[in-house]
Amino acid sequence: MITYDWNCKTVDVHPQEKGQTDVVYNVHWIVTGVDGDYSATSIGTQIVSLSEGGAFIPFEDLTNEVVVGWTKKAMGEDQVNQIEAGIASQIEDQKNPVSVTMTIGE
Repeated sequence: MITYDWNCKTVDVHPQEKGQTDVVYNVHWIVTGVDGDYSATSIGTQIVSLSEGGAFIPFEDLTNEVVVGWTKKAMGEDQVNQIEAGIASQIEDQKNPVSVTMTIGE
């Protein structure tokens, strides 16, 4: 069973927007899937809007969990599923490779 870890701790902010300070507008996400000894990672960015998370949360009060929620909401369920499916496929390829690189001896 694959466990997915979403890291959305790196963000771009506008110093001032709509009367608020340090407003997150872009999330740099890293998703890592782990299945026993196998793992795979996908990375990217996602634009989020000030209204994405509802009430404004000051930057110092943000948590990874909150920003992951914003990121997944902005992506939509289909894109989240595609990212996780891609990671699952990479892990399956590691478990059952269809091609390997070998070196011929002298």
